[in-house]
Amino acid sequence: MKFLTKSIHVGENPKNIQYGDAIYPIHLSTTFAKESLDEVEEGYVYSRSGNPTRNSLEDKLASLENAKYGLAFSSGLAAETTIILSLLKQGDHVIAFDDLYGGTKRLFNKVLNRFGIEVSYTDFRNVENIEKSIKNNTKMIWIETPTNPLLKLADIEEISKLAREKDLVVVVDNTFASPYFQNPLDLGADIVLHSITKYINGHSDVVGGAVMLNNDILYEKISFHQNSIGAILSPFNSWLVMRGIKTLAIRMEQHEKNALIIAKYLEENSNVEKVYYPGLKSHPQHQLAKKQMKGFGGMLSFEIKGGLNEAKKFVENLALFSLAESLGGVESLIELPALMTHSAVPEDERIKIGIKNSLIRVSVGIENVEDLIEDFEKGFKAVRK
Repeated sequence: MKFLTKSIHVGENPKNIQYGDAIYPIHLSTTFAKESLDEVEEGYVYSRSGNPTRNSLEDKLASLENAKYGLAFSSGLAAETTIILSLLKQGDHVIAFDDLYGGTKRLFNKVLNRFGIEVSYTDFRNVENIEKSIKNNTKMIWIETPTNPLLKLADIEEISKLAREKDLVVVVDNTFASPYFQNPLDLGADIVLHSITKYINGHSDVVGGAVMLNNDILYEKISFHQNSIGAILSPFNSWLVMRGIKTLAIRMEQHEKNALIIAKYLEENSNVEKVYYPGLKSHPQHQLAKKQMKGFGGMLSFEIKGGLNEAKKFVENLALFSLAESLGGVESLIELPALMTHSAVPEDERIKIGIKNSLIRVSVGIENVEDLIEDFEKGFKAVRK
């Protein structure tokens, strides 16, 4: 089946449901009764260990990434933590992209270090940097591509080849691209991670995470810890995400269409210093984006001329772009990484990576793009005043 068909039908066969529901029902029960003691370990037992609605979503999630297995978690960070605790131990080393979501860096720097797991950062745009960072205790390579918030890219295929030679696990956070525009498992990655809060759900009303993979051994370890740690997605939220997935392909097409138009508009704007969007020919990794992605997504960042004051004035004078963290919803959002999503990153480290005080991150929604540009004009007008 093609993507749009899978997103609607996988995990929701009416023939497998007691009453033939065309839409998969919500199974809210926390426990499941048995007719005899011989059946106590058969089928569903307790909803932390398995729930029909969540399992249906997990089947659908797996299909989106061309994976054998899917696992749904209570948040993206819960998914990340479970991966780490499942596959690493004290003394192990992780190599991560230097430009990561601030919450991931907080987890790595302020939580994992307490358990003796070492993380080092390097610029993944050059695979040689990764090779130079490999140590005797290195066990995992952690990729985010495109990155948050600078839209840097990592060559998944090349990095995965290196990882196989060194017997390392490759994890790819695919949140920004979505499964519609990029499939890391097809490029050689071992594990794909998503904050399904974002594009996969798409309506800013669910917090959740997902892991998709093909390897049987890795799946057994992660699914065991999913149950043991218990950070699972609720049945109701699972149902909401299934509903959101049905329009994922259509939404992503509109996100990308709008984002490209706005990126080009910003690139020609005299109030803008620099635009970060992989769909622009001016992006230094545009060719890599064309090679490993089917589309360029709905996320972009830009540096406004001036500094923090100008950035503040711009975002505070918009009407359609809500000043809010998160991304990937149908509505447009805007934020200042230095003060919001990446405020936990020390300023010197943030500046070194390239996250300036003048940087503005935009999650372009699916509204009429002319209205969105008109809204930006109001912001620029306020700055000029």
